[in-house]
Amino acid sequence: MNHIKNKPSIISLYDKESAVATELRRIVSNLKSVGENKIRSLLVTSATVAEGKSITSCYLGITAASLMQAKVAVIDFDLRKPRIHEYFGIAPDGGLADVLSGKAGIKNVSRSTGIPNLSVITAGKVSSLPTDILDRGDIPALFQELKFYFDFIVIDSPPVIPVSDPLLLADNVDGVLIVIRAGSTQREVVNRAANLLRNAGSNIVGVVLNDYEDVLPYYYKDRYYGYHYSDKKPG
Repeated sequence: MNHIKNKPSIISLYDKESAVATELRRIVSNLKSVGENKIRSLLVTSATVAEGKSITSCYLGITAASLMQAKVAVIDFDLRKPRIHEYFGIAPDGGLADVLSGKAGIKNVSRSTGIPNLSVITAGKVSSLPTDILDRGDIPALFQELKFYFDFIVIDSPPVIPVSDPLLLADNVDGVLIVIRAGSTQREVVNRAANLLRNAGSNIVGVVLNDYEDVLPYYYKDRYYGYHYSDKKPG
């Protein structure tokens, strides 16, 4: 694995005893029992930018690898503003864009992380418009192959409202998790994002409320994530 020089990995910041880690374990445990079908592929998105979806994706992958004792992959499907390689402190070269363009196979771009059972696939080198890459790539076949190699897949996708990329992926995954930053995202914006996802055939399995310590009085001092499952629209 090629590391970015002097770039710390998110793994070094992950504290198993923190309130954040506790909530993440609850999320992963809840995902095992959502609906009738087992969740093997989870798309993490948000309504708008800067809501914490990428760091949530990373932490979910780390937590799932520990709890599930299964092969887990965190995949950067945000070809517009990829961040997963930065969080794990690895070079972005060789990733999803290369697979979708036929330049590489999944096994060639899968990187180990130092955590048992956890792999990362970066966005790779995006040399053309992300929309063109997604349109040319065989998305259903890609997900079938990913499920062959991995038992649980966490996909970090772009936000729903600015671009249509998540809607192209929604019906290829088992569930969608929406990340909302408390005190920042308006309710009508979240509802709009949820409706767009539902119209695309997605299965919204829950909402992660991020940074709500800054908005609501609570007992914990740490910033952390709250997980709320509902089959009703957010709001």
